[in-house]
Amino acid sequence: MSGLQESTQGTSFAALRGQLREAAAAFADGPDALEGILLGMVDDVDRAVREPLEIFPVCHHSPASALAMARRLREKQPKVVYLELCEDMAPLLTELRNCRLPVAVQAFAGDVDGFPQEWAPLSVVAPITEASAEYQAIAYALDTPGVELVLVDRSSDHVFQWDSRSEQHKEESDSPQEAEAALHGEAVGVEIGDLRPRFAELEEHLLRHGRVRHWSEWWHQYVEVPLGDGTAGHDTYRQVMFLIGSLFRRLAPGDGDRIRVDEDRERYMWTRMREHLTATGTDPEDCLYVCGAFHAASRVAEFGVHGSTDTFTIPPRTATVWQYGLIPSSHAAIEAQFGLAAGSVSIAATQWAKNLKRTRVEPYRLQGQAGAMRTGRKKAAVAAPQSPHAGDMLSGFLRRPPVLDPLDEAELLGWSVEIVRAARRNGYLASTADAIAVFETSILLAGMRDRARPTPYDFQDAAVTCIEKDRVPGRRDVRRLVDIMMGGDRIGQVSYEALPPLARDVYDRLEPLGLKLRQRGVQRALLDMTSRPELEACSDVLWMLRRLMPHGTARPIMGERRLGERSIQESWDLALGTHQRALIELGYEGVSIEQVLEQRLRRDAYGPRATTATVLAAVEDTLLYLRGRRLADELGTHALKVLAAERSVDGAPEVLRRARALLAYYRTAEPVLPAWIESFVKTGYAHYCTLLPTAFRDEDATVGQVAAMLGFLFSMESVALSLGCDRTQLELAVAQSHPDDPAKTALLWAAQVQLGTLSRTELRARCAELLDNPLVVPAYPRYLTGFVHALEPVPGLADVVVEAVSNAFGRLPDAVLLPWLPLLITTLRSGASDLAPLLIREAGRIFPARLAALDTWVPPWRAPEPDPFVTGPAAAVRRGAALLMGHPATCDAVAELLGCDDGWTRHGAPAPSGAGLLATHPAACDAVARLLGCDDGWAAAAGPSSPGGTALTARHPETARALESLLIST
Repeated sequence: MSGLQESTQGTSFAALRGQLREAAAAFADGPDALEGILLGMVDDVDRAVREPLEIFPVCHHSPASALAMARRLREKQPKVVYLELCEDMAPLLTELRNCRLPVAVQAFAGDVDGFPQEWAPLSVVAPITEASAEYQAIAYALDTPGVELVLVDRSSDHVFQWDSRSEQHKEESDSPQEAEAALHGEAVGVEIGDLRPRFAELEEHLLRHGRVRHWSEWWHQYVEVPLGDGTAGHDTYRQVMFLIGSLFRRLAPGDGDRIRVDEDRERYMWTRMREHLTATGTDPEDCLYVCGAFHAASRVAEFGVHGSTDTFTIPPRTATVWQYGLIPSSHAAIEAQFGLAAGSVSIAATQWAKNLKRTRVEPYRLQGQAGAMRTGRKKAAVAAPQSPHAGDMLSGFLRRPPVLDPLDEAELLGWSVEIVRAARRNGYLASTADAIAVFETSILLAGMRDRARPTPYDFQDAAVTCIEKDRVPGRRDVRRLVDIMMGGDRIGQVSYEALPPLARDVYDRLEPLGLKLRQRGVQRALLDMTSRPELEACSDVLWMLRRLMPHGTARPIMGERRLGERSIQESWDLALGTHQRALIELGYEGVSIEQVLEQRLRRDAYGPRATTATVLAAVEDTLLYLRGRRLADELGTHALKVLAAERSVDGAPEVLRRARALLAYYRTAEPVLPAWIESFVKTGYAHYCTLLPTAFRDEDATVGQVAAMLGFLFSMESVALSLGCDRTQLELAVAQSHPDDPAKTALLWAAQVQLGTLSRTELRARCAELLDNPLVVPAYPRYLTGFVHALEPVPGLADVVVEAVSNAFGRLPDAVLLPWLPLLITTLRSGASDLAPLLIREAGRIFPARLAALDTWVPPWRAPEPDPFVTGPAAAVRRGAALLMGHPATCDAVAELLGCDDGWTRHGAPAPSGAGLLATHPAACDAVARLLGCDDGWAAAAGPSSPGGTALTARHPETARALESLLIST
């Protein structure tokens, strides 16, 4: 089989095939599968090299690939560049010149059609750095006249059509990611030039024998440095990358879904390229196909311009509407998304600058690129080599020993000095001796790992070994200092011109603040709306951003916005530049933040899981952030329907809180209540009356939820009754409630007190019975919990609750009190923490303020009640007597109206009993007698020696005493 392949594919790699066949026989003790794998790799390389359409294999964010790409583009000057990137992202590439790299091209879909709803929102990103071959190809194609750039990879829609939502898209890190590492969010990364072994045993073998810690270090040592030192030509680079891609492809595990997706992508790309060649008539010799080395060594039937054309059909896209834009990226975000080692992309950027300096290759940069260095005069293009089929370059490259570059020693010395300087700035006690130790240790580690020269990873290990002490004195450790020194985490930025309309509108409306909001970091904004009324519009924007953007984007320091309240001065911490990605994605949802906010409020209110509390929250946010009552009235009307359809009381506390706030706002801000709030009160009153008996017996309903229901009924009762509700419905609901839970039982007692069916005296007696019953004492804390929750619907019972708690502490012995005291504290803390302040205030009012008064203090509930009808010397002193004596004329006028002409009683004379007044006005006395059932009349009731009304007084002494007291006080 191998001989047939040689005869059909040529003999350019005959020598290499012979060497590999001998190696397979030596390692495997005879022909085996190893020979087939090794010879198959050579066949893959030979096939890719002989393809008429030149294939340029790359690795994602590889400086060696970028250097080879820049050199090849100047040599070949292709007229068409085919790039492995989602074909629907092509219009965004021209905006790269308005950004500071790294940035990511993003496709975003908030509403999905054709995908499962739980996948939404969908996001696909393709990060681009300056040290990447993709950027070199894009810059060449966009700035060179007559060159066409064609994206040939599957569309963003197909990314999710072929996505099985397996764990390969949910890689998690052991350490928490920083904010910069999460710039891409949960977007799916397009694997442009992904080149990493998928065979775990192979990767472990390479790391172990290469004496490295992770894959990024292996790639840097054994691929980047040999291919990027300028000695490897174009043909050598291509063949090495083809060989690596074939190796990883042939040793890939049997993951059927992933292999199928990879092969479909290759079929897709070759189909698109053949379609373009046929439509334009372009010669394949004038084209360049840039793709990952893994896909370059493809074995699908559609491979090549002469491959099969009728074996693959591109499926149609779904109806999902995609939005496109550029978002900021960073080295840390790229590393986190593609599973690279921390700091590897920063080291690659440093290696890119070093390669450019060493090889004097002029890279391509987009004209006007933000943050790009100005280049000198363009060099003349070098003519492309005419030999389409290069010979065997692999054998010589694989045998070539590494060469020590003298520049590396000077660079290592500079690193050693710089890391000591950085360590001293961060609190380390480092000295010149440490710099020498780092230098020597780096060389020693490189020698122990069979390396010709120390790599940045060797230097990092040496710095940690020589400088790191038992603790980190500052905020950064030595490993982080090395990452910063190597270039740090560069974070890209999307310029104003490349932003969506919403983001530009936000920046324009916040322009009066006078801050550089597009810069990263936190900036303080001070708003004084009294002196500068134009800042009120900025305040509205900031409050909406706080509602829509992630935490920390706009954080108020001073000032608040509540219903009916607006601050005249505000202070904000703004970080719009740090959260630019979220602002850009916000622009995918609308053209203004008001439109996006209205859409989100509608989505929350009309969602399948929307509750009454959710809809009321949307109404409140509408009143807070959006002007006008149209949306608030619409959502309020919808809240009625949601409330009527609910059959549980889970959201009753939130409904009570928001309904109270909205009712108070409309009472003060509007001349009349809106129709929907009146209907909501009526509907809620009837709804909660219906659910009240069930809620008292339901084990799933908490005491707080039942208390919130009663709070709604009692606090909204006046409004509900004025709107036509019947109080009898509430009385019947309370009468039909028979709870079993002690807390709900106490809550029912409080409701009965509020309705008047239970007096306070009877409530105190029931509490005393609970303390007298030894079987109930262990459950007494739960009763207290119910009483505390009762302060929500019946706040006037605060003194009774304080009394109940005080009686428990005063009457129960320590043997009973101490066991359930922790239960009481934890129960009150977990179930009624928000009502505890009311209880504490009432206790502060009742108990003495000073410790000295505590010994003689008598609780109000133990003090004897004064008798209002007591007689004797104390009763002789009437309230207001001094006032009557001071103004006798007024008293005489009143006495004259009442028919009392006896005059003033002299000092020392007995006080009148009021019997004379009863005799003077017999009609009033007769009316009272009829009410009391006395029909004997004056003649029968009066004795020969008793004044009129004496028998009536004797029969009803309490009434007589009350009348007497009333008349005398008058």
